Amino acid sequence: MSIEEHAQAVQARIRAAERTAGRPEGSVTLVAATKVQTDDTIRAAIAAGITVCGENRVQEFTAHDAAGAYAGADVQFIGHLQKNKVKYLVGRVSLIQSVDSPALLEAISSRAEKLGVVQDILIEVNIGEEASKSGVRREEAAALLALADTLPGVRARGLMAIPPVSREPGGNRPFFAELYQLFVDIRGQMGHNNSDLDCLSMGMSGDFEDAIAEGATMVRVGTALFGPRPPMRQQG
Repeated sequence: MSIEEHAQAVQARIRAAERTAGRPEGSVTLVAATKVQTDDTIRAAIAAGITVCGENRVQEFTAHDAAGAYAGADVQFIGHLQKNKVKYLVGRVSLIQSVDSPALLEAISSRAEKLGVVQDILIEVNIGEEASKSGVRREEAAALLALADTLPGVRARGLMAIPPVSREPGGNRPFFAELYQLFVDIRGQMGHNNSDLDCLSMGMSGDFEDAIAEGATMVRVGTALFGPRPPMRQQG
């Protein structure tokens, strides 16, 4: 199948999942996870109707951006982010999905203030409490969102999570349901400040339909769009 056929198939599955969940068509945003893809592949995906690209690595983002590969699409950052690389993203991507510490949040806000912009962010939650993964503990998410509310350079939009790898169909639904409930609870706690909290990013190629059933507003899909990832390119 071509990238266009894959993109149409994934979009059709998203629309079907929305209908099954009783949600309006278009309520879920497809974020194409473009990790290790080439400039030409990204351009082909955008030509096939992809409107949002998600990059995992700062170096890949800057290279693709310089080449104009994202022309015609929105770009978000979905990978682990170090403080010393914040300067390459703030004001250049629409959303940083992977904020996982007060220090990173403050670095993003500081950079945004210098540029005279407000950077949209999501708080990453380590919903499976896995030592190998980034993200705050679920009980820390509300405090980090409250901190974001005090910083002039950022606007918190919601939560993101990467649950444990499931070995059986539907295995991640409890994690998705738990993250959705955390999202709802935090919105309730924030009172008048909850209007900006409208993003819940969860679900990938193997489980995005389950994530939509449990309330995802964004799904991050790579393999179902592009096929198995090619080997990582050597970095110079």
